[in-house]
Amino acid sequence: MAATLSQFAQTLSVETAFTVLAVAKQLKAAGKDVVELEIGDSPFESTASAKSTGIQAINENQSHYCPSSGVPAFREAAAKFVKNEFGIPAAAENIIPGPGAKVFEQFFCEAFLNPGDGVLVFSPFFPTYIPNIERRGARAVLCPLTQGNEFRPQVSDIEDFLNTDAAPKAIFLNSPHNPTGGVTTEDDLRDIADLIRGKDIAVFSDEPYCHMIWEGQHHSILSQPGMMDQAVAAYTFSKSYSMSGWRLGFAVSNKEISDAIGKMINTTLSCTPTLVQLAGAAALEQDSSERDRTMLLFREKVVLLTEGLNKIPGFHSLDPTATFYVFPNVAPVCNDLGITSHGLALYLLEGADDDFGVACLGGECFGEAGAGFLRFSCAEPNDRLQQALEFLPVALSRTERIAAFLEQHPQFRLAKPYPTEA
Repeated sequence: MAATLSQFAQTLSVETAFTVLAVAKQLKAAGKDVVELEIGDSPFESTASAKSTGIQAINENQSHYCPSSGVPAFREAAAKFVKNEFGIPAAAENIIPGPGAKVFEQFFCEAFLNPGDGVLVFSPFFPTYIPNIERRGARAVLCPLTQGNEFRPQVSDIEDFLNTDAAPKAIFLNSPHNPTGGVTTEDDLRDIADLIRGKDIAVFSDEPYCHMIWEGQHHSILSQPGMMDQAVAAYTFSKSYSMSGWRLGFAVSNKEISDAIGKMINTTLSCTPTLVQLAGAAALEQDSSERDRTMLLFREKVVLLTEGLNKIPGFHSLDPTATFYVFPNVAPVCNDLGITSHGLALYLLEGADDDFGVACLGGECFGEAGAGFLRFSCAEPNDRLQQALEFLPVALSRTERIAAFLEQHPQFRLAKPYPTEA
């Protein structure tokens, strides 16, 4: 008899982008031409100083254990970076490195949540938030973001959460926002900080897209007075420096919280590799010009994709403000075709054509509030983005293929029409 998995393990959900990625790779291996717009990975090379420093570190045998709290050179570089770029009053003691930003969701929850605690999560949301909250026996309290409000969290919703939840404890903020591209403004963050300051409320501020701001500039809640004592901000090198495979990120908070997270890293990961941290420090200190040039290339992609999608009847995207995702409302199309938005995404990949497909994600992969939307990543060359844009109207016109796809996959039939925003 096999050992029984825990209830948590049996109900664990995963990031859908990687599931669709696996399908896309299988189809490509079988000979299908697929434009991959499902995964949030950079198509560009890691920055030059990161690569050369990583190679040098390997040659110098910098490949052994290091302190769980990180090597001093990395902590100092990261503290200087967030202080100079975002006005966060950080020193080296406030920095904890880890394998990307995602792991800090778990460590934040372990640091602050007890069973029964309420956690405000704005929806659509990054899919791994909920499992990390539920791992602690806490409750995710979902609040919708709307296209009509530019996908910005409303302070009144936070106030309602604090006043009505049985045990409010934490808030998850994500700005720039995945999947919508929305941005929480400096005024929003000031108002949120004023509302929670001095209360027993912790904030996880997820900031991987801090350099992908196409209007204005990025702001962090940690720059607001007193928020270092109530918040953990998470950053990654995957987007800004195209270092996704290096698995490097870091968290920022006050010394007590950072020390606690350092202990969690010690008991789970041991440490983040020295050579990776040294490469990251070099990127922060030397590669800002290369980073900024790459961000301009990303912006060009987002504009191309947004303008192209908005020419398709039934598609509506906001003007690009941040991230390398485009999140069009496709509710009218789904309603006309009788298909869910994720069903539409999979049809574009698998069913619309035998030889060509486009991989994207249905908005419901990011929670119920994402239903009726699609998320497109811009992680392909511009000519491939153009191919995808030219294919979409053709795919939508093939009503016989759509009917055949729904016959094979009845779970994607739309039970009732999606609401459409004005």
